[in-house]
Amino acid sequence: MPLASDEHIGTRVKIARNAAGLTQRELADFLDRTGKWMENVEKGRMPLDRYSIICAIADRCDVDVVWLLGQPYRLQRNGGSLAHAHIPALRTGLRRAGLILSGHPGLSPQGPAVDLTEMRKRSRTTNMARQAANLPRVATLLPVSVEDLNTALLVVHGPDREEALRLLVDAARTARMCLNQLGYPDLAWVAAEVAAHAATQLDDPVVKAGVAWDRCGALLHQASLRETIAVADAALADIEPHATGRGAQEVAVSLRGALHLRCAIAHARGGQAQSAWARIDEALGDADRLGPGWNDVDSHTVFGRGVVAVHAAEAGVEVDQPDTGLERVPEVDIDAVPSRERRTHYAIDEARALHRMGKSPSAVLKLRKAAADAPYYVNADPMARALVSDMVRTGVPSQASALSGLVRHMELVS
Repeated sequence: MPLASDEHIGTRVKIARNAAGLTQRELADFLDRTGKWMENVEKGRMPLDRYSIICAIADRCDVDVVWLLGQPYRLQRNGGSLAHAHIPALRTGLRRAGLILSGHPGLSPQGPAVDLTEMRKRSRTTNMARQAANLPRVATLLPVSVEDLNTALLVVHGPDREEALRLLVDAARTARMCLNQLGYPDLAWVAAEVAAHAATQLDDPVVKAGVAWDRCGALLHQASLRETIAVADAALADIEPHATGRGAQEVAVSLRGALHLRCAIAHARGGQAQSAWARIDEALGDADRLGPGWNDVDSHTVFGRGVVAVHAAEAGVEVDQPDTGLERVPEVDIDAVPSRERRTHYAIDEARALHRMGKSPSAVLKLRKAAADAPYYVNADPMARALVSDMVRTGVPSQASALSGLVRHMELVS
């Protein structure tokens, strides 16, 4: 079951290391690894399966982490080509949105006036596709929605313009997630900034906190860990008055917890286990205050106990404490989280944890089920791909057929 020799991450690590003027031993020492380990990575005999290590290599060699990962993956199955085909139109729409929001003169509508009621319906449809982890569907819907909202911002006034701004914030935040998952981090940042610009005009602290959460998501995908924490902490300070005291708003408490989770992952990817678990515990406290039935779908975060467990699982893998990550949030039902996207994210990290705990057959089965439920999301996820590559290397005889299917659908073969 050979993997494509010219595509593995080790090839790009070697290029980055040489460009930085480092020897294998120097980079290995920086990572607290052996020279033999680094040699195996560069020859593709040992996949890199943790963002924490990949982020450290990118930082030391001064390269883009997304380049190291080899994204975007242009998969042919499960609508992959369709998703990428809509990126140029989305790029154009986001660029125009930035110009319109800045008040640039001389811009004219690109189409007829739109019905905001219809736009609200389309927004709900797009968000349902987002939470269903249907990235090709999201990518298909977004370009038209963004351009229609651009038209609305040019022709409507008063309360209708405020509604158009809220809908643009929503669309841009969804675009950020979709673009990150498809492997377009720079454009994802543009989407996050469009959302931030629209939120500034609304001057709503809750909307601003939600946009900060998306900014953190964009920064995490580019391994900007210190910036992630800085943005999240600033947003936490702003939302705190709305999340405490008798007048505390549930959505503000929810966003506070979600922002702590962003910090938890940044700390984990930076190898700061104690800080990561402290943030997880802060978020769990907010989830418990909101109650077991709370899941914030409207703010896109889907924050609740289940989503705290999702982030704990990822943090556990990144700090090499996989069992702690899976056990950090007791008595939680992941299947009750009303978002296939979040459930799929958990399944990937649970599979990574199981593999690290020596339970590779269970990891294969977990990943295969997740891929059946959300094929493009799993097959294009860099850590899922790294996990499959590593299980191919080590071998899982009892699940050879299932593992072979994952390799085929991820297009990891030459």
